[in-house]
Amino acid sequence: MKRSVRFPVSATLLRRLALASIIANVAIVVTGGAVRLTASGLGCPTWPRCTDASYTTTQEMGVHGVIEFGNRLLTFAVGLIALAVVVGVLLHGARRRELLPLAVAVLFGIPLQAVIGGITVLTNLNPWVVGLHFLASMVVIAAAYALWRRVGEPDGPATPTVPGPLRTLALVTTVVSAAVLVIGTWVTGSGPHAGDHGAARNGLDPEVISQVHADGVFLLVGLSVALVFAFRAVGARRAERAAVVLVAVELGQGVIGFVQYFTHLPAVLVGAHMLGSCLVLLATLAVQWSTRERRPVQADRAAATPPAEVPVPVGA
Repeated sequence: MKRSVRFPVSATLLRRLALASIIANVAIVVTGGAVRLTASGLGCPTWPRCTDASYTTTQEMGVHGVIEFGNRLLTFAVGLIALAVVVGVLLHGARRRELLPLAVAVLFGIPLQAVIGGITVLTNLNPWVVGLHFLASMVVIAAAYALWRRVGEPDGPATPTVPGPLRTLALVTTVVSAAVLVIGTWVTGSGPHAGDHGAARNGLDPEVISQVHADGVFLLVGLSVALVFAFRAVGARRAERAAVVLVAVELGQGVIGFVQYFTHLPAVLVGAHMLGSCLVLLATLAVQWSTRERRPVQADRAAATPPAEVPVPVGA
């Protein structure tokens, strides 16, 4: 009788694969920004082919075709990493039922994001669809981050590390952070970097919508600073450190945002701002994650089991 050969995947390897998935998805956001900032959004004028007769770029399409086609190729690399994560979860063993939904969500989120990217081409870079394309990437990054954190945790139940009102404040901060990302796409859709010289803009007043975005950032920073002091007051050091990192990332992102606005949106700073958006999202999720923790089930059971009674000798 032959034994089945098994190739177990350790938690360390699986966590490294999940981290690689986060990095790859952030990278495709940045390279997607490069496509738009170099006016290469229609370098491949159709989708899923690059031209009506070819799936690849041609010499006549020049550098814009190379940039756009290169970004499309990167999607396959990101997808392969996500597939490796799914396979790793399946081979990981006992926790596959818990981790598999997140891994599958990342895997299927990537082609969905690619389809939205194809629709942006077919709609001649409609700014609302372009914004949706960016936000879809943010959702995939969030799922990849959740998987990475979950792999590094024990399999016990989640327990709060801060009082309920502070968990609510952290959730409100997360919602405001997401709103700032959404409004940021509106700002982008009203600005000069359309991805192609003939692409339409969303019609919003750039100054007005930029002010709305700045107001949202001020609110987000205020909430984040409040979290720092609130976590410190209750002695939640891990959550406090996560909130401090979030404030630092927000301030750095804010500086880039103001400089790019007053220097008329140079492409390099706009690209840095897109990277900063990903970092703000990850830092926000880190704060949310720091408000609870998981403990090993066996340790919890051991703590809950009363010590055995020691028999007292007769006549003592």
